[in-house]
Amino acid sequence: MKIRLFLALLLTFATLPCRAVPADWTTPIAPFKISGNLYYVGSRDLAAYLITTPKGNILINANLESSPAQIRHSVEQLGLRWTDTKILLSSQAHYDHAAGAAEVLRETHAQHMVMDGDVEVIQSGGATDFDPTIQRFPPARVDRTLHDLDTVTLGGTTITAHKTPGHTRGCTAWTMQTHENGRTLNVVIVGGWGLNPGVPLIPSHGRPAAYPGITTDFDHTFATLKALPCDIFLGAHGAYFDLLAKLDRLPKEGPAIWIDPNGYHKAVLEHEATYHKELAQQQSNK
Repeated sequence: MKIRLFLALLLTFATLPCRAVPADWTTPIAPFKISGNLYYVGSRDLAAYLITTPKGNILINANLESSPAQIRHSVEQLGLRWTDTKILLSSQAHYDHAAGAAEVLRETHAQHMVMDGDVEVIQSGGATDFDPTIQRFPPARVDRTLHDLDTVTLGGTTITAHKTPGHTRGCTAWTMQTHENGRTLNVVIVGGWGLNPGVPLIPSHGRPAAYPGITTDFDHTFATLKALPCDIFLGAHGAYFDLLAKLDRLPKEGPAIWIDPNGYHKAVLEHEATYHKELAQQQSNK
């Protein structure tokens, strides 16, 4: 029986996808202040954000299984203590944003807060994801289940969780306000807004949709994102908000480069159009 179980597990892991990790996902960049108490501590493309407060810090995204060491180094480069990370949040329950969560929790003893819809996926290490092609990762405990418009507060800073499902069931856009030079700025950190290749939006040729209500979820997501007030446009991937191009402009233009409401609204509309195009394509092939 034990041999059969071992062989079954071996076969299971052998059939899981093994994807090459883009270099920008693991290439570090120097951490930097974005605005107020909000800092960037991720890589060239996998974004991680640190919100500092007098009562400890909030980290958004643990990224790859290998990422915690890079994120920790960035936090310490800012002159901050890794163990002052009191809360860990996630943009979405895919391995490129959540695989490092178990290690971050082990090292910092932070409280892990995850949007409903993604909780089981985080706890199962991706095994319960509706997309079976998604790479597995170390399971992580969840200390608090969040719901749409719940808030996370620490040391006088409040972050709001907006459920923006479709990419994952619990994909989350985070909003907060920063204060810089007497001005209050609205920050939006987009969790995800696209469809992974091969994910079915509608039943077709005997194959069901990825999950019931996925199209309703995407409609809700784009309606939510379009309604959010945005001054500072950020996201779970640097590519969402042209991170590298903006960093190139930083020496000449200063931190004002992060204020990009027009870029935000343009990006939301472009991704919504891409989604509708894919939906129409799938409907025509039904």
